[in-house]
Amino acid sequence: METSAAAGGVGRMSGNHQRSVKRRRWGGLRQQWKLLGLFEIDQQHEFYGLTCMMKEGLAAAVQSTIDNAPTNEVSDDDFRLEVTQIHKDFAMETFAGPVFASLRGSLGVTEQEYQKSLCSENCYLQFISNSKSKADFFLTNDKRFFLKTQNKREIKFLLSNLKIYMEHLKKYPHSLLNLVCSSCPLQKYFIVMQSVFYPDDRINARYDIKGCEVSRWTEPSPEGSQIIVVLKDLNFEGQYITLGKEDDAILLLSEIDGTCLKQPRPGDASSGSTLQVCPKHAGPGNDATELSDFRAQNRRLLPNLKNPLHIIDGPEQRYFIGIIDIFTVYSFKKRLEHLWKRLRHPGRSFSTVSPQTYCLRLCQWVQDHTK
Repeated sequence: METSAAAGGVGRMSGNHQRSVKRRRWGGLRQQWKLLGLFEIDQQHEFYGLTCMMKEGLAAAVQSTIDNAPTNEVSDDDFRLEVTQIHKDFAMETFAGPVFASLRGSLGVTEQEYQKSLCSENCYLQFISNSKSKADFFLTNDKRFFLKTQNKREIKFLLSNLKIYMEHLKKYPHSLLNLVCSSCPLQKYFIVMQSVFYPDDRINARYDIKGCEVSRWTEPSPEGSQIIVVLKDLNFEGQYITLGKEDDAILLLSEIDGTCLKQPRPGDASSGSTLQVCPKHAGPGNDATELSDFRAQNRRLLPNLKNPLHIIDGPEQRYFIGIIDIFTVYSFKKRLEHLWKRLRHPGRSFSTVSPQTYCLRLCQWVQDHTK
């Protein structure tokens, strides 16, 4: 299945081969991978078989889109479309494929380059972070797209709100909302998302920002270490996102995207934001005459780079900024977790709150940390 927030998809796979995969080596691998970061999923890796099926299934699904190019306008039927493709050892089902293909096209991602990135002969990478999420994260070898496992409820929520998401991105094409490119099931449900981190060369700091304080500190990696550590809110205190003339743009976009996220929808969703910093380097930009259209079109100047929607240049630093996990369901379990944390951390801010509160808090954090 393909779902797109910006450049990916959604799907699910099933088959005898997948059911036979054992997790007997997982404990050993976890011991081996106490360090955080990226690890190549080679033939000895537990997820090698799964990722090979993902590649094969995605290659066929994208090829079908290439052979039957969708029209510019998607229909209501396209949002409900489910296509199952049978392979030797598994079946893959894709959802709303034409919708995600249309979204990828509107962002300048061709189906050929999407297929090349997802289905290259090079191994996927596994991303292991200090996140509390139970999802598995894979990364294409060129680090352009994330593949994230989801549960069935999250996928249903995504699909039920796909029109709202598409309308928001059409109205605000420079949105900071993370782009979901496709959605598929393979006994596991998974989505494909454009990586906010791309291209990742020269990035020297990564932050996961939720706008709260409880459990929002991470021990930084030792100086000179190659370990990828995602820092948190308290690590960022005392620092600012310095944007200069783009400062109004980021504030306005955070408010616009926040308004979208707090709309009443079945189940409600919460989100997080990611921030990465690297030294700014020279690169061609767009014509400055576009500045006058910003307020009318809710746009900003984009760098002439891959992944321009999530890259904002300040006077000295280049920032990679995105609002992620936008289809996380604020479920009954999350509401109970909220009540428990209120009792455990009276008077302190914590991550598990309603979408409306999350939106206001995140916008306030942006205002307080931008200059």
